[in-house]
Amino acid sequence: MAKTLATYDRYAADFERLRHGGPDWLRELRSSAFDRFQQLGFPVARKGNEAWKYTDARPFAAEAFGYAQPQPTRRTTAVRLNQLLPFDDGFARIAVIDGRFAPEFSTGLGFYGLEAMSLMQAIDKEPRIVKGHLAKHAAWQGDAFTALNTAFIHDGVFIHATHLIEQPVHIVYVSAGNETAVTHPRTLVVAAPLSQITFIETYLSIGDRRHFTNGVTEVAVEDGATVEHYRLLIENQEAYHVGGTRVRLGRDSSYSSLSYEAGAGLARHDLGVLLAEPGCSATINGLYITSGDQHIDNMINIDHAAPHTTSRLYYKGILDDRSRAVFGGTVFVRAGADKTDAHQEDKNLLLSREAEVDSKPALEIYADDVKAGHGATAGAIADEALFYMRSRGLDEDTAMQFLVRGFAAEIIDRVSIDPLREWLEEQALAALPRFRPQEVVA
Repeated sequence: MAKTLATYDRYAADFERLRHGGPDWLRELRSSAFDRFQQLGFPVARKGNEAWKYTDARPFAAEAFGYAQPQPTRRTTAVRLNQLLPFDDGFARIAVIDGRFAPEFSTGLGFYGLEAMSLMQAIDKEPRIVKGHLAKHAAWQGDAFTALNTAFIHDGVFIHATHLIEQPVHIVYVSAGNETAVTHPRTLVVAAPLSQITFIETYLSIGDRRHFTNGVTEVAVEDGATVEHYRLLIENQEAYHVGGTRVRLGRDSSYSSLSYEAGAGLARHDLGVLLAEPGCSATINGLYITSGDQHIDNMINIDHAAPHTTSRLYYKGILDDRSRAVFGGTVFVRAGADKTDAHQEDKNLLLSREAEVDSKPALEIYADDVKAGHGATAGAIADEALFYMRSRGLDEDTAMQFLVRGFAAEIIDRVSIDPLREWLEEQALAALPRFRPQEVVA
């Protein structure tokens, strides 16, 4: 307990140094959010924290992470970014390194119909839009991590699309410092009526130091707009990661997302999608790959608040060694949301007897004339499938690779961006140590 109290003291000291700056409404928001964080505390108690039943939050709470300090730009940072992100050559890119906007790594942002800039710039240039959406979709009153992120809102990313944006926009959050630090990435994406945009949101580490990423993303998809969202988690194995994404859909709008999670030693992503107006639709896909002692937790809530709405949720997991995954998916159909069509599914492939997955899909339906279903499976590679591959002349390791690749392909093949899909095809196997090429020792 003493160490946890020291952690809160560290956050309070950092907040006092950073609470000033920005317009009055932002300062008031930060102060209210930090007060709420102190009231809530991290969800470490065994009782009253059902949402954290299968994930132990004590590692996040016990360590006194300091607010990340800006590091001098280094050539090695540029080299590593190009090595880690080879698929985005030619994309529009906006980079935030150790919590600070990095203009030297942000390129190709001058498209007609697109505003892409740091969040602090947007507060000055687009105060009406930012104030109308920031902290309006990701409620901080009941979640300690969102409250903490909101208290430390600073140099995040703002994207506003008003027309068809054909080129993907890549948001890159990098932890590159040397000290044990925390960053609070904040992303706000607003798609104006009838606009269309694709954006990629990547979290990565440069180096192997331990750090804590506490991110929040808000996406407002207005009437008739289309948003395609990719989220990549490739931080190092020492990292702690908590992410919260909140999406609101307007009338006849469309939102699709695909999540790839293979990084961080302990990670959790809480995704909430509100289908607020008739005719909107959401497609949620994901692939998580764990090995060693990794722990990855996905909590997904899809809220059908209007009639004639559609959702599809499909996640897959590949687990090896002593790793663990958690999947919680809830589809909520409110009273009056008739003609809802919803389905969710989670499938897991266990490559080790010690790997474990806790999968808990759920439906809550309070409307009539609804189509809804859910399912969850977990199992090892079928002996028959492996025998068939071996009978065709493949050794066991190669046969396993083909079968694992085929399992992941059902998600990866849904990526519409060719270079990103090709990169993910390579990464899916490389994320598992058993399939990495062995170094030859002379």
